Amino acid sequence: MKATVFLGGGRITSALCAGLRLAGDRRDIVVYDRHPEKMRALRKESGVTIARDLHSALARAEMLIVAVRPGSVKEMLAEVACCGAMPRGLCVSMAAGIPLAQLRRALPRSRWVRAMPSPVCRIGQGLTALCFDRNVRPSARSRVRGFFQLVGQVVEVRESQFDAFTITYSPSHGYHALSVLAATGRRAGLDRKTALAAAAHALCDGVLYWRGSGLNLAELVHEAATPGGTAAATMAAMNKAGFARVVNQGVKAGIAQARRNAIDK
Repeated sequence: MKATVFLGGGRITSALCAGLRLAGDRRDIVVYDRHPEKMRALRKESGVTIARDLHSALARAEMLIVAVRPGSVKEMLAEVACCGAMPRGLCVSMAAGIPLAQLRRALPRSRWVRAMPSPVCRIGQGLTALCFDRNVRPSARSRVRGFFQLVGQVVEVRESQFDAFTITYSPSHGYHALSVLAATGRRAGLDRKTALAAAAHALCDGVLYWRGSGLNLAELVHEAATPGGTAAATMAAMNKAGFARVVNQGVKAGIAQARRNAIDK
């Protein structure tokens, strides 16, 4: 029986499988990974089938999802190519920075898609960026979109913009901002629990209000920055300290790392 097959059972595979099950999706999922303890946890959480070896995993693949770290992609695809069960169908890479051309060279008979889902897909609220190779048929594109739409919103991005998009929308920005703001609240005299609650509401409530109010960001910033008010003083000090510059440097560093991942060593 054919199945959706993951090569790699790490964090994003775990999040996707959990999100699919939360959405009521009961498709057969097969996972191949070299770490048995990781596989046992994944099977217990999401009821996946653990492949005994790479060949048996490939034999069942209706859609093959490569979910290993960028540095391991070349080795993994070389193993696939030497396995005697070279996939001719749909392959999805979730490795940051690895371009379609490189994937195509490794497995030229496959139809490649790049996907970058957010770990928030675990709770069905993720965002997945997709980029399709030119030989992926409309029916296959629809199937891939439908798969990721089960765990959140999907957006198609040109490959030239793919790395910039995936770095910009990473939930790590939210985690980082929450951590820094909560720590700042503690230094200002709040206890740990109160500081974390205040920081979480500052970030989450602002986004929720922006989404629900119909106002654009410029209007909201103007609304918050009442002359002589505390929000205006806070934002002015942050801007003077280089807040926008720091964020810009961080995103540029992430894009640069994605491009380093793309070097076919």
